[in-house]
Amino acid sequence: MIYAWDNYPLQQFPGLWEWMAGQIDDGNLKMPGVAMEEVTRKAPECGKWLKDSNLELLDMTNAILQDAMRMKGLLGIIGDKYGGGVGENDLFIIATARAQQAELVSDERWQPAAPRKLENCKIPAVCDMNAVAVRWINFLDYIKRSNAVFR
Repeated sequence: MIYAWDNYPLQQFPGLWEWMAGQIDDGNLKMPGVAMEEVTRKAPECGKWLKDSNLELLDMTNAILQDAMRMKGLLGIIGDKYGGGVGENDLFIIATARAQQAELVSDERWQPAAPRKLENCKIPAVCDMNAVAVRWINFLDYIKRSNAVFR
């Protein structure tokens, strides 16, 4: 969401943001609460727009927390020693997508092969792991796939 906010400003792309509001209204776009906290901290105006658009926030559950910890183990992350890849909130976001059987929109760099040190995996690489198997798409491809035209 921060990528979209930073690269497609509301004032210059109002049609895109009207479409996004429609996606929210239709229940096609939702966000884990931890992601919303991050968006609001890094881009307060975006957080306000999302809140005003009545974005549905997905709660953390014990099952999501346990799945995130399982992924942390798969990546060999011990304690708080995260590498150059996903952080704790990223794992919560991926686990939430898994629990919802939802596609995750991420603009983190795709890694065609897993890094030697698995703790350096970005969100797409974690999603691509057989033991995780979460569908993901970047924002631009999400827009293209919709065939929406913005005027």
